[in-house]
Amino acid sequence: MSTDPVLIELRPEQFKEAERVLARADGLTASTFLYESGVAGLRIANQFGHLCLLPFQGQQIWDAVFHGRTLTMRSMFSEPLPTLDYLANYGGFLLHCGATAMGNPGAADTHPLHGELPNAPYRNVQLLIGHDDDGPYMALTGTYQHIVAFTHNYIARPTVKITAQSSRISVDLSIRNRKHTALELMYLAHINFRPIDGSTLIDAVPDDPQHVGIRTELPSLFTPSEEYLRFLDSVVRDPSLHRSLQAGRAIDPELVMTLAYPSDDTGWTHSMQLHPSGTADFVSHRPAELDHGVRWMTRTADQDALGVFLPATAGADGYTAEKAKGNVRMLAPQEEFRCTYAFGALEPAEAEWLRGKIEALRQATAS
Repeated sequence: MSTDPVLIELRPEQFKEAERVLARADGLTASTFLYESGVAGLRIANQFGHLCLLPFQGQQIWDAVFHGRTLTMRSMFSEPLPTLDYLANYGGFLLHCGATAMGNPGAADTHPLHGELPNAPYRNVQLLIGHDDDGPYMALTGTYQHIVAFTHNYIARPTVKITAQSSRISVDLSIRNRKHTALELMYLAHINFRPIDGSTLIDAVPDDPQHVGIRTELPSLFTPSEEYLRFLDSVVRDPSLHRSLQAGRAIDPELVMTLAYPSDDTGWTHSMQLHPSGTADFVSHRPAELDHGVRWMTRTADQDALGVFLPATAGADGYTAEKAKGNVRMLAPQEEFRCTYAFGALEPAEAEWLRGKIEALRQATAS
């Protein structure tokens, strides 16, 4: 049974260098602190681990630790930095991308890499404390209003929630067009797990060109090695080769794939990184809401990251390329786009249960 949540308004002046408990309720604790860089952090913890969120900068999840392990990608950044530049603050666990454009800008594009949302300044920030069908929860929400004269006026509101008894993170996102003309919309949930050697990537997507697209042209900032080109060629010929994360196999600079997902009878579909230990990482989304998406990985001495699946409204090739494919959505005046998705860590029994659901969907899709 759901109840109306308690709302605690958050303001930048509440955040000090020393971590301070803000609220405790039903096995959940919320604490405020400042990183050395001056970026405000909000830690929400339960018995299994914690999230560190950036309430005023993109409402990112900067880090996540559950069941004694770090879920977040390894990067060159030890802490978040105050910036609007995507690559100058690169290493968070969840970044919202879009909404007027996203992806790698092409030669004809003028938008920044992954749009204006990743480090957007948020206002009306709130900690929510409540109880729903999944039990007690805490959540972070806030609003970012993007206004450009004569061009754009929208409000984005993400809500990131964690319950007391789970290492599952759920996100509800809304984007409302406040302008009196239509808004072109793109969105991608950039969820960046840490790869585990020996893991297997599991989903219900068939390994064929109709369901798996592989980017063969790198963005201009990258220069591929001969080793990378050989690896890319092998994956193009047999997409299933990417599913095994082999120790010592560099992916430098990155592998980017688009996947076409079926959904089950509830409208959901799932992706997993199944570890050798039987534990797993997962992403669940609704293809009816986020009908495109990317699998992304990079394994270098400087970055080690796995986008098990990045649910999206379009591919990641930038505004011009995606518009040419018909992938840019239109929001009518005052219309709202909304999506929900979930991700996190699973213990062996949970992983085995989810693997069974994925395999059943794969079989049903193939029959």
